Amino acid sequence: MFLETFSTEAFIFLGAFILISGVLVAKFSNRLGVPALVLFILVGMVIGSDGLGIVYFDSPQVAQTIGIFALIIILFEGGLQTKWETVRSVAVPSASLATLGVLFTSAIIGSAAYLIFDVTFLEALLFGAIVGSTDAAAVFATLKERNIKARMGATLEAESGANDPMAVFLTLSFIELIRYPDMSIWALIPSFFWQMGIGLGVGLLLGKVASWSINRIKLESSGLYPLFAVAFALLTFSLASYIEASGFLAVYVAALVVGNSELTYRYAIFQVNEGFAWMAQILMFIILGLFVFPGQLFTATVMLNGFLLSFILIIIARPAAVFLSTLGMSYTLKEKLFLSWAGLRGAVPIVLATFPIVAGLENAQLFFNVVFFIVLTSTLIQGSSITYLAEKLKLTGPVKDNPHHSIELISMGKANAEMIQFKTTKQSAIVGKKLHEISFPQKANISAIVRDETLITPYGETEIKEEDFLYILVSSKYKEPLKKVLEEKKK
Repeated sequence: MFLETFSTEAFIFLGAFILISGVLVAKFSNRLGVPALVLFILVGMVIGSDGLGIVYFDSPQVAQTIGIFALIIILFEGGLQTKWETVRSVAVPSASLATLGVLFTSAIIGSAAYLIFDVTFLEALLFGAIVGSTDAAAVFATLKERNIKARMGATLEAESGANDPMAVFLTLSFIELIRYPDMSIWALIPSFFWQMGIGLGVGLLLGKVASWSINRIKLESSGLYPLFAVAFALLTFSLASYIEASGFLAVYVAALVVGNSELTYRYAIFQVNEGFAWMAQILMFIILGLFVFPGQLFTATVMLNGFLLSFILIIIARPAAVFLSTLGMSYTLKEKLFLSWAGLRGAVPIVLATFPIVAGLENAQLFFNVVFFIVLTSTLIQGSSITYLAEKLKLTGPVKDNPHHSIELISMGKANAEMIQFKTTKQSAIVGKKLHEISFPQKANISAIVRDETLITPYGETEIKEEDFLYILVSSKYKEPLKKVLEEKKK
């Protein structure tokens, strides 16, 4: 645990140090060509007992709890940012990768682990289940600012958001089979359909409830809306888990529903939740780094087995899972190769590797160390080369828009009005028209236009151009008519 001699001030200082270190790491990770999560882990290892010795941390229960909490926040933010129009076209292959893909990967890695380690076949399959899924935190963070082709990005993000439940189910199931040898494997089948089916249902229901509640409640401050949304994410996970359904699946589905609904203070909710997700990533990976003892990790046995299993995972297991899971689907060879390479491992396998330790299984510590090493090699090798491979395979898309301009507004909940941001495209019907020529609904006024990072004060003769950011103040009553005008396409 943490050093008992630490004072309150020391804990506060440590928290500040961790957050500042995390922010600086995130700032320079792209310049260094190294995924941020690897650097977060290294920060934890450096300040840990085998590094500078600032913090001694050895509680798998605490690491597991923090990891699960952080994953809820990360999955929720990822779901909010995912557009249903993009995901809908890849829903079937993503679901196949999230279920069959995890199963195939787990089976291949489990078989390899059985040949490499001196363990039973069930223990080897448990190891395979732990590293069987891609990681939402790693995938979301890696793809966020990279101009990967939309279809590829959507497939990877939907897969990583939906495959955690499968990995958790397999991991917990194999732990139970190891602890209770008389248990029938066939008893797990109805449990699987219950967890996935009910988890999906809970996510859909609470996503609708959350969207409805956010739009109906009138809060005194706009800063309360993001907290309200996060509270629903935690509620969704806890309720689904309480009835033994998949909490992770429920959270991701609920976030998809919320993120694709019309929301009051939508941008505040999105921006604050992005900040929450970054905090969760920083905290989770640094804590996981603290939990690792480099003296145990960087041994000849762990490194040799880790490199061998990483090679099998990256070169054999993941490609086999991708090609088998997408049979008969409209993916080209280049797209399948990219999906195979971009199957990043991250926090989820590390968090799952704490489950056998908590359960007190034999070989649990060995599994944790090897899994941790596999995650490091996966993120370093695959994560740092995704953009390069996408360019070589010609799977890059348009550069993602990350506008830096923003508008801060006083809460207008009582005034029942909102500020809407809209970006025009080449197909927008209003492009090329002057403001006085556009039939905007009543009580909808363009307050500002941002064009090429320049603020323009609009008036009647102002012409709307492609890729303009329009900031429109509108009464909530006229949001839908305004949306129809803005989304109308050229004929």
